Formats: sequence, structure tokens, C-alpha cells
Amino acid sequence: MTSPLISATALAAALEGPNPPRVLDCRARLGEPDAGRRLWWEAHLPGSYHLDLDRDLAGPAGEGGRHPLPTPAAFTEVVQRLGLTPQQPVVVYDDRGGQLAASRAWWMLACWAGHPDVRLLDGGLGGWLAAGGEMLEDGDPEAVPAASGWQPAYHDERHVSAAAVLSSAATKVDARSKARFRGEEEPIDPVAGHIPGAVCRPSADNLAGDGHFKSPEALANELPEAESSIVYCGSGVTACHTLLAYAVAGRSVPRLYPGSWSEWIRDPSRPIATGD
Repeated sequence: MTSPLISATALAAALEGPNPPRVLDCRARLGEPDAGRRLWWEAHLPGSYHLDLDRDLAGPAGEGGRHPLPTPAAFTEVVQRLGLTPQQPVVVYDDRGGQLAASRAWWMLACWAGHPDVRLLDGGLGGWLAAGGEMLEDGDPEAVPAASGWQPAYHDERHVSAAAVLSSAATKVDARSKARFRGEEEPIDPVAGHIPGAVCRPSADNLAGDGHFKSPEALANELPEAESSIVYCGSGVTACHTLLAYAVAGRSVPRLYPGSWSEWIRDPSRPIATGD
């Protein structure tokens, strides 16, 4: 199985190869909707284009949570605007929180849209710079590649609704911190706690101390059982980091609950648990 990760040195070599990957800069800042594009404009990996978490990787916030999936039609417009095709590899990266936004992009492109070759830059922007990677400055904010005509065949069985979560006996894996899972703190959503019966596996536990993913062997030993599991978080972004960890471990990838906690708590009839 091909790893969903790519090292900084391997990416540098691939960018000089005969079929260089389309590199997507997924940097984002919570509460600053234009920060990611500004950061890309100031300095970015060669040949990269910005992929926006709020505008490209999510639909409008509301009853579906803070980062619901966009419609397939809306995301098809995004991939065509970026010139993506199944024939060209894609590499995604960002610079914060274990690359949560880039992990969301990986899941949407590889698992949902079915692109055959999407990888995440292991170590993110920090790893690229540490390896001596080049950065280009003052990108053209209006620059876009030649559009493509790719029509993804979406795999909607890879994600589940709140109703399906409520009725399912599958293991629910919560990718948030233990303090948020227990309901000891909730810095973002108005209600604290977790979905009853869920187990907590913080996404931060997927990484080694240097910010790179743990080895496939370590992750395979640590991650909860994947078969019939459903992974969620606060808004369906952090959960994708854990889904990526399953892929790194060479295990089957569980399903995503995109609405996650931010959708779950919008209906007071849905049960809530606190503590371990």
C-alpha cells in the first residue's frame, strides 16, 4: 500500500520530475477567514495554490455544523478550478495543529472524491523548511491553473449523518482532546461533552515529538479498531487527521461524521455524555 504521506525530500525531487504534483497550500487560521490566502501570498511552496478551509473544503456553517461538507457539485467546481485530474498527483500541506486542514483536504480528495494519488507533506511547512526547501514570495493572488474537466465519482458511503450515528452500534472515535471529550472545557462550541459510548483518541496522539506522523507500526498498535468505526471531532476537520493516521497505519479507514460535535449539539434530543 502506498503511504498517504510524502517527505520533504521526496516532494522536492517530485517537483523536478516528469509529472510534478499539484501542490495545495491549506493553511488556515480559526476566526480569520482571509489569513490562509494571505499567508500563501506572502510565501509558499513552489507551484502551489491556496485551498481554503472555509470556502473550498466546507459548505456554509449552520445546522450541519461549523464545517459541513460542501455539496458534490460545489466541490467539483473547486477541483476543476484548481486543474486537478486523476492523472496528476496531489500534495497537500499546512503549518498548524498537525496539519488538520490539509488532512481534511486529503480525506475529501482521496476518500470522498476518489483521487488515486493524494499525499500529505509529513511535517508540514516546518518540515519543508527544516529540510532546506525553497519558498517563493509574493505570489499572484489571482493566479489560477488551467481548469480541468474532472468529474469525481463521490463515495458518499465514506461519511455518515447524525441520524446514522445515533442509530449505529459502530464504535465512535472522538478525535478531540481529552478535556473536551470529558466536558471539562469547551473553547469553541456552546455545549461540552461527547457522544455517548464514544472513545477518545486525540488527534495529537497520531504524531511523534518532532511533528511528523508516528510509524505505521506504532499507529497500528495504538488506534482503536477500524472496522465499522465512525470518527468525529468538533466540526469534522480534526477527525480527518485521525482518518489519515489509519491510512498511514495501513488499516482500513473508518467513516467520517462530518457534522461532528458542532452539529450533534444543535438538536437537544440527541444524548450527551461527560466524563470518561
